[in-house]
Amino acid sequence: MHILVIDAQGGGIGRQLITQIKAALPDADILAVGTNSSAAAAMLKAGADTVATGENSVVVGARRADVIIGPVGIVIADAMNGEITPKMAAAVGASEARRILIPFNNCYTYIAGVEKTGMAALIADAIRELKETAGK
Repeated sequence: MHILVIDAQGGGIGRQLITQIKAALPDADILAVGTNSSAAAAMLKAGADTVATGENSVVVGARRADVIIGPVGIVIADAMNGEITPKMAAAVGASEARRILIPFNNCYTYIAGVEKTGMAALIADAIRELKETAGK
């Protein structure tokens, strides 16, 4: 299974996702794409198999992935303080991959109905969904 993890800013969510994906699905191939070098470095330290940075890496990775996972902002143009370009958001949205998005209210976007739970609970739920998608 080819998993694309996308994160921005400091890469904290991506780092947590990769750590837990590696524990839950050790054979998964993880491509981590950071919108900047700090995010990419954090995900590399967490154990991603391959790391890349920038818009074209998101576009190419989205075409090749079986699953795309990251914060909900990866499908919103100009989210994450402008680090998600319209081309990135369109590539993720148009991908045939299964998308697992971490919902949280930031970047001027409020997601109605999302309980006010901590990031750990949101990531645990995303990992449960990923395992189910992988048939584990």
